[in-house]
Amino acid sequence: MSLRCGITTGACAAAAAKAAVMVLSGGDAPEAVELRFPSGQAASVPIVEVVREPARSAVTATVRKDAGDDPDVTDGLEVRASVSWQDTADVSFAAGEGVGTVTKPGLQVPPGEPAINPVPRRMIAAAVREVTARGVRVTVSIPGGREIAARTFNPRLGIEGGLSILGTTGIVRPYCIRALHDALKCALDVAAACRVTSPVLVPGNIGARAASRHFSLAEEQVIEVGNEWGFFVDMLSRYGFRAVMLLGHPGKLAKLAAGQWDTHSSRSDQATQYLAQLALGVLGHPGPDRTTTEGVFAAMTNPEKSTLADELAKRVRLAVEERLAHRLPVAVLLVDMTGECLGRDGEFSPWQ
Repeated sequence: MSLRCGITTGACAAAAAKAAVMVLSGGDAPEAVELRFPSGQAASVPIVEVVREPARSAVTATVRKDAGDDPDVTDGLEVRASVSWQDTADVSFAAGEGVGTVTKPGLQVPPGEPAINPVPRRMIAAAVREVTARGVRVTVSIPGGREIAARTFNPRLGIEGGLSILGTTGIVRPYCIRALHDALKCALDVAAACRVTSPVLVPGNIGARAASRHFSLAEEQVIEVGNEWGFFVDMLSRYGFRAVMLLGHPGKLAKLAAGQWDTHSSRSDQATQYLAQLALGVLGHPGPDRTTTEGVFAAMTNPEKSTLADELAKRVRLAVEERLAHRLPVAVLLVDMTGECLGRDGEFSPWQ
């Protein structure tokens, strides 16, 4: 049975903002809007309601979050976007009820800003620009978000007051362990059938984009593993590959060095814990006190960053090679959120 996909909170906010700006611009309240995802794919998103607020010259539209068949904590919540004109020509953002504010460095959004991640910001701005070129202020809110956020990682990350507006693709893909394992095996089968000898394994979009940036690779050569590293590494031994590369952000891959082969945030420790232990041994101190690995590396001097990242890449390589019983060589390339190289270890000639 196939599972139904849903849309992210970021996509909900973008659709709500588009509907609200349509009415703010003098149009009728739509029952649905067409939303374009970063991939170029488009979908019709239903609008629950649109409310004009003459007292503050604003319009608020609501979209109900539909996570499809994924057990998402935000499924069914209302995501609202309240829009108003502003003097500047850009699209600006504010956190309303139930949306958090970033208070610590190291996240994708700087302290003091609403916890609306970069891709959702771009989606919201693009949706607004389909309607108007004028400056618009967008306030995103999620009623009940403050209470739900208390059950997430947000308080530990220094995001206060509510949930984060997330999503890198706009689409929620449902999590089913059996279906996911079948899909991963299919990816290996396709790679082998296409005569790939040296696959590149990435956790997700950040690694996939960096792989294309740093190497010239066949489409079948790059395989997105997600969080199922134990299953996938064990499967590798059944194929006749000559070498394998792991490429991605240390926030995921550091967990392999720590012996955590399911890297989902709800089923593994934060990578910063392992990184602090490693830094203490390598640098003589636990590194900057930050809530994310991105923040830890960003706060370091370049020499310390390079030393720690190279050592981390080495530890990841050794952990994977040991799990593979040294049946094939492994290379590891760690990148930051922008895809810039942080550290590397192993022999990269198969990909050059």
